[in-house]
Amino acid sequence: MKQYFNLFDFTQKVNYKTEILAGLTVAMTMIPESLSFAILAGFPPLVGLYAAFIMGLITAIFGGRPGMVSGGAGATVIVLIALMNSHGLEYVFAAVALAGVLQIIVGFFKWGKFIRLVPQPVMYGFVNGLAVVIFMSQLKQFKSVVNGEAVWLSGSPMFIMLGLVALTIAIVILFPKVTKAIPASLVAIIVIFGLVLVLGIQTKTVADIASISGGFPSFHLPNINWDLKTLQLIFPYSLIMASVGLTEGLLTLNLVDELTGTKGNGNRECIAQGSANIVNGFFFGMGGCPMIAQTLVNISAGSRARLSGIIASLTILIIILFGAPVIEKLPMAALVGVMFMVAIGTFEWASFRIINKMPKHDIFVGIIVAVITVFMHNLALAVLIGVIISALVFAWESAKRIRSRKYIDDNGVKHYEIFGPLFFGSAMAFTEKFDVNDDPNEIIIDFKESKIVDMSAIDAVNKITERYAKVNKKVRLYHLSDDCRLLLKNANVIVDILEDPTYKIAAD
Repeated sequence: MKQYFNLFDFTQKVNYKTEILAGLTVAMTMIPESLSFAILAGFPPLVGLYAAFIMGLITAIFGGRPGMVSGGAGATVIVLIALMNSHGLEYVFAAVALAGVLQIIVGFFKWGKFIRLVPQPVMYGFVNGLAVVIFMSQLKQFKSVVNGEAVWLSGSPMFIMLGLVALTIAIVILFPKVTKAIPASLVAIIVIFGLVLVLGIQTKTVADIASISGGFPSFHLPNINWDLKTLQLIFPYSLIMASVGLTEGLLTLNLVDELTGTKGNGNRECIAQGSANIVNGFFFGMGGCPMIAQTLVNISAGSRARLSGIIASLTILIIILFGAPVIEKLPMAALVGVMFMVAIGTFEWASFRIINKMPKHDIFVGIIVAVITVFMHNLALAVLIGVIISALVFAWESAKRIRSRKYIDDNGVKHYEIFGPLFFGSAMAFTEKFDVNDDPNEIIIDFKESKIVDMSAIDAVNKITERYAKVNKKVRLYHLSDDCRLLLKNANVIVDILEDPTYKIAAD
């Protein structure tokens, strides 16, 4: 029988069985990834597991939406490698805490809403690139270290690894046809684990990555010089880490919103993520952000509440304290198979069906974002470049829409009716529409279907009125909105504005 209870979100029902099983599945996939990222950066392995526990617990309880999973993510860890190599682990902890402070500031001022500016082609490129990254990151498990160098497995070890991965994928695909009461990913992990133990199969395990046994994380004040010089040193790393973490987190939030048909809170997520990173900095954690792959594992397992994230983080802590000897025997093949299926599920296959219907510039943006995500592993940079390109394309297309209709009324006054926004992109085309020398002595520029947007537009209006003034011709502006008038006033641009008592601006 399903039990329901409102946990932390009082409007939401919680299915205990689904949430607990999903949480256990997520924990199993988080452990090897957190260990790998910690080792990659030169951190002690436990620093990665502590990050998974702390980030997961705090964001699961206080984060911007149920179902999201946070931990020691590679996107943020990569930022800290240079600081680790040059100044050591203590400065890393300080940088992580400072990144948390910056993230809280973003959430406090409600700047998380700017993630709405990310267009759909950027999301397609981001998600598709991420799917490739998830898939490619698992290939390293098909290698072993020989004399300090990673070489591909061969012979029986390779065939065993491939066979176990294939069996894992088969279980994940076929088990839901039997029942959906238990997450297929968890069933696959348990079956492969049991098969390896019972048959004594020799294959790569979690223990081959690192030992995961340890104690409860204790409070630790970073052993650094607390002065302005240190702040100047760590601030750039903290700023980049905060930006990368928030970008990945808010994009993950949007992705889960689409998958579940619900709405998360981006600003709340910023504050929760920042708080978790501050705690990481003072409790031996390497910090992190939402982990998209683990979040997708969680969602695909049926989780829709916060309980699964809490279970996952507490499971990691229990394993650190008591369960390391067992979990270290977990076959990596089972985890690789699960992550392969996550990559396949993450990829937006629908983008192939609509690619011939998309504008060419949207296709270009999606490909650029995907390529940067795959080859640079910098999600924040990929999204930023995608947004910039999309914005420039939008500005170019909008600039081409500026046009005018001209006529001379019965009084000999020439009217220029302007259509389209007047901004930096269209300012030049706007000024080219006027025939200063041949126009009559009185001109009316009608902005009923246009809008003065920025300083470039103000400058264009100012210059065109000055050109007419030099030949003793009068220019009046008609149908200016209140905000356009304010822009002109603040810029000290003196123009003759023609009033129209019947002209109204629709309220937002």
